[in-house]
Amino acid sequence: MTLLRQLRWKLFVSHLMIIAVGIAVFLPTAYFLAANPLVQPIDTPLTLGISAAPAAGLQERFQSVMGDALLVAAFAALASAVVVSLFVSKRVVEPLAELTSVSGHLARGYYRERATIQSDDELAVLSQSINQLADTLEATEHRRLGLIADVAHEFRTPLTTIEGYMEGLLDGVIKPEPKIFAMVHHEAIRLKWMVQEMALLSQVEAGELSVQPKPMVLEPLINQVAQQFTPQINDKGLHLVVNIMGRLPMVLADQDRVEQILINLTANAVQYTPTNGVVTIYARPEDHLVEIGISDTGVGLAPEHLPHIFERFYRVDKSRVRQSGGAGIGLTIARHLVFAQGGEIAATSEGVDKGTTVRFTLPVAKVNP
Repeated sequence: MTLLRQLRWKLFVSHLMIIAVGIAVFLPTAYFLAANPLVQPIDTPLTLGISAAPAAGLQERFQSVMGDALLVAAFAALASAVVVSLFVSKRVVEPLAELTSVSGHLARGYYRERATIQSDDELAVLSQSINQLADTLEATEHRRLGLIADVAHEFRTPLTTIEGYMEGLLDGVIKPEPKIFAMVHHEAIRLKWMVQEMALLSQVEAGELSVQPKPMVLEPLINQVAQQFTPQINDKGLHLVVNIMGRLPMVLADQDRVEQILINLTANAVQYTPTNGVVTIYARPEDHLVEIGISDTGVGLAPEHLPHIFERFYRVDKSRVRQSGGAGIGLTIARHLVFAQGGEIAATSEGVDKGTTVRFTLPVAKVNP
């Protein structure tokens, strides 16, 4: 942005224009009035021997000429100030009024409002920023509405299953067998898990989740999480690999939160890996950090999705999410939990059907065995 396109320089130039108009009017007016023979006194020429009366008349005439010139220049400057102020108000006040109106609509939830300022100064930059904010808010609102629809769908499925079996048991249509109770219990656990995920997301985004980092050993926790997923791995016909690279130092982290991160990331990998695929959990020391990663040979991600997969309510494929289950907020929760412990998290994928790797870091504890 050049200097003349900046708003402060435009205002400065407008003030200079008013001053220039005043000077440009004052000088010719003063010259014209001083040279006008109709008002020029015809007294005895001013010499050293002449009385002070003609000099006094000349002084009065000079003051009159200057007063008239100043008066004319003042009116000209006033007129130019009115014109400039009208121009400036149109270029500044009206865009500000539009931005105020747009921001007010956004505050009330009308996320489709956009500013239409077509200038090349700071107001245009502000307009673009407000429009970007509106785009983000609108996209977030669409994802929120999508989440509500997905969660309602996910809740409806187990609730319908539980309701159907319970009605069958009450009516005597279904015999009270252990497998029936086991199925109802499974659906109830699924509902409980989804409610816990939603509550956890609400806590972490509100900054109300307690995180208490302490020196801890990672390897036993990784093996424990791997064992938890053994039944799911076997049911889907997958292969689970745990790879600890070298001797891991102790990390400064909250063990319960690290477990939650590992569970969310591993569940996500298992969910999107087809039969005969491989899920790998690895860990390795890296300078003053320890890197933990979960990779899979699953459906992978297109490049345009990678920057957004940690955003809340983001969906890569809604139909795929509904078929496989889950509220789709595991990665968002994992990101918040990693950041709360001073780590970083990122995802990589070589493309669709080429698998995905999600890695995060934890700081090394200062005291190690």
